[in-house]
Amino acid sequence: MYAVIRTGGKQYKVHEDQILKVEKLEGTEGSQIEFDDVLMYSDGETITLGNPKVENASVKAHIMDQAKGKKTLVFKYKRRKGFRRMKGHKQFYTEIKIDSIAV
Repeated sequence: MYAVIRTGGKQYKVHEDQILKVEKLEGTEGSQIEFDDVLMYSDGETITLGNPKVENASVKAHIMDQAKGKKTLVFKYKRRKGFRRMKGHKQFYTEIKIDSIAV
């Protein structure tokens, strides 16, 4: 059994007991969260596609961690001009664990 959900402008294929890092969501560690934006659902035999969402489908999860990701370096360079710029960026993310998929 799996589902495809949309959160943070991205789509994720999820199944029960999966640990996943997604864009930062509101909430604290241990709090429950529910995704109503289910685009596809499969129970192993049949596949249900949404138009654009599957009606009455939801995915329940709980937040395991709120943290920052690895540092991403952005380096700009123009040859022969002496131009160099380096910046770093750490993106916030939320680590979730999928509890159940319900239709």
